[in-house]
Amino acid sequence: MIATIAMPKLMLIGGGAIGQVADMLGRLGIRRPLIVTDPFMRDSGAIARLTDPLKAAGVPFEVFADTVPDPTTDVVDAGARMLSGGGFDGMIALGGGSPIDTAKAMGVLAANPGRMRDYKVPNPIPNEGVPLLAIPTTAGTGSEVTKFTVITDTETDEKMLIAGNGVIPQGAIVDYELTLTCPFRLTADTGIDTLTHAIEAYVSRKANPFSDSMALAAMARVAKHLRTACFEPDNREAREGMMLAANQAGIAFSNASVALVHGMSRPIGAHFHVPHGLSNAMLLPAVTAFSLPTATARYADCARAMGACAPDTDDEQAGIALLGALISLNADLKVPSPQAYGIDESRFMSILPLMAEQALGSGSPANNPRVPTEEEIVSLYRDIYAT
Repeated sequence: MIATIAMPKLMLIGGGAIGQVADMLGRLGIRRPLIVTDPFMRDSGAIARLTDPLKAAGVPFEVFADTVPDPTTDVVDAGARMLSGGGFDGMIALGGGSPIDTAKAMGVLAANPGRMRDYKVPNPIPNEGVPLLAIPTTAGTGSEVTKFTVITDTETDEKMLIAGNGVIPQGAIVDYELTLTCPFRLTADTGIDTLTHAIEAYVSRKANPFSDSMALAAMARVAKHLRTACFEPDNREAREGMMLAANQAGIAFSNASVALVHGMSRPIGAHFHVPHGLSNAMLLPAVTAFSLPTATARYADCARAMGACAPDTDDEQAGIALLGALISLNADLKVPSPQAYGIDESRFMSILPLMAEQALGSGSPANNPRVPTEEEIVSLYRDIYAT
């Protein structure tokens, strides 16, 4: 097997690394960056962790802080106009997956004609945008290392997957200290997002030995550190472990792809505004149970990596142990069902065919070890509604 591996050109990893941002910009050839972040980072003053060292180094910058939790085409359009008209030669994305995804999409639109929907998978991105330095403040999405961005079309409510090497950030600063103030729910949801990335990368039909090594390492770290990071938010070892896990899982799925969980998760987020990691968590046990008979040995490896069973456990029992571990993790981290989250049953059930169509249209389910039909996806959605 020959695998093509793509990731950022430079990564700075470690506590306090954000203090070296000016040097990182110089190494990437960025002299006048546009900072892309969210209103909370701006209004809370947390952005100073980034802007203070920039000011000290005399780096001129401006800020676009109008990003939203589920990036939309309206926000991307506005950001792309600012990027194109401001004389910027690069961007810094500071925040969770949403600001990073927004910045990626801004770069696409600023460098290419047309609308965002023109570049959704499987359409190519002809021209690369300005260099992007990504600085995650949550341990979950791995967006700082991936070739994907997900943008909701304001007109259709479709969560569009845009993919290509042109949206991989040129650089990343992975500083776990930026996650120390993340609240319980955000820590839990982004952490299960990391786990989903790792498991799906490992069982994906596009998996390769390089992505496997990253995925298994990420699973082990999540199993060891996620609960501690949630219940002991000041635990630096756990925070550092989760930040590294998110980075490794991002590298894994960017080079192997995600699968059915992500394909089904995006429509839930688009139609009901459920945070991405949380909708993944709602789906992960059920989709694993659905897929397990087709890839028992691969799922068994996941169970062993997570310590859910003894190393010498046979594959069938290890797969069962993995399911138990996923259900237990959701219970411990208080993951609600769609019903408990407050999603109206009649509306949920009425649009299941549309959600199934959109899930299949994303392409991700085709990477699943067991490729579902539209009817099977509808059935899975029904199964998770109240459980």
